[in-house]
Amino acid sequence: MENPPSENIRVEQRFNKFIIAISIVIPVVVAILFGVKLKDFGYNVEPLSFLPPIYAAINGFTAIVLVLAVRAIKNGNRKLHERLMTTAISLSVVFLVMYVAYHMTADSTVFGDTNHNGQLEIEENLKVGMLRYLYLLLLISHIILSIAIIPLVLFTYVRALAENFDRHKRLAKITFPIWLYIAVTGVVVYLMISPYYAN
Repeated sequence: MENPPSENIRVEQRFNKFIIAISIVIPVVVAILFGVKLKDFGYNVEPLSFLPPIYAAINGFTAIVLVLAVRAIKNGNRKLHERLMTTAISLSVVFLVMYVAYHMTADSTVFGDTNHNGQLEIEENLKVGMLRYLYLLLLISHIILSIAIIPLVLFTYVRALAENFDRHKRLAKITFPIWLYIAVTGVVVYLMISPYYAN
C-alpha cells in the first residue's frame, strides 16, 4: 500500500536541504581542486595521462545505461530501472573523481595547441578555425549543465525513493535528456581534445 501523497512530500522534504547543500558544495569543491596542482605543493607526481580515455569511456557507458534505464521503465521493469539509475549515478561519481584527479596532476590542454606549449598561436588558430568554436560551445554547455544536473538527478532520485512516482516522472522528463547530453558531449569533447594532449 502506497503512502498518502502528503507523506510522500514529507519524505522528499527531508532531503531538500541536503540536496541543495550538496548541489552547491560539489561544484565549489571541484572548482577549487581543479585549480590545485599537486606539483605546486612540492609533490613529484606524474600526470595521470591514462585517465582521460577511461573517464571518457565512463561517460559513454553512462549514456548507454541511461538509455537502457528508460527502456526498462517503459517496459514496466522497475527493479531493473532502479539498478540502472543507481549505476548511472555511481558512474558519474567515479567520472568526477577521475576528472579531478587528472586535472590536479596535469596542466590544462589547449584545443589546437599542436606544439604543446600551452598557447594557441596564430598558425594553430588558423588551422583549427571554426572547429575551436564548436569545441568551446560543447565544452561550456557540458560544464554548465554538469553543474545544473546535480540537483536535478538528486531530486528525481529522491522522488522515486519516496514513491512519489508522478512527480518523479515529471522531473525525469527534464533530467534524462540533460544528463544524456552531458554524457554524450563528454565523449565528444574528449575525442576533439585528445589529439592535443602532450605525450
